[in-house]
Amino acid sequence: MEASSYAVFLFPSVSHTLKAEKILKAAGIAHKLIPVPRQISSDCGVCLRVEAERRDAVAEALQGGVNWERMVLL
Repeated sequence: MEASSYAVFLFPSVSHTLKAEKILKAAGIAHKLIPVPRQISSDCGVCLRVEAERRDAVAEALQGGVNWERMVLL
């Protein structure tokens, strides 16, 4: 099994997540909106999942457009 195949970006609110999704869609970066995995947080919510190797491109695309709380490799 690979060490990390996905990265998930967590945001302070659902509206931040949706704004980030719009930015990534416009940038042509493949992503998926998913529920926050239980091993990360017990809070209900959504996050963005991307391939681990795309995490730097995602962070760069979101820079200045929307704030994110943290990124976790899965």
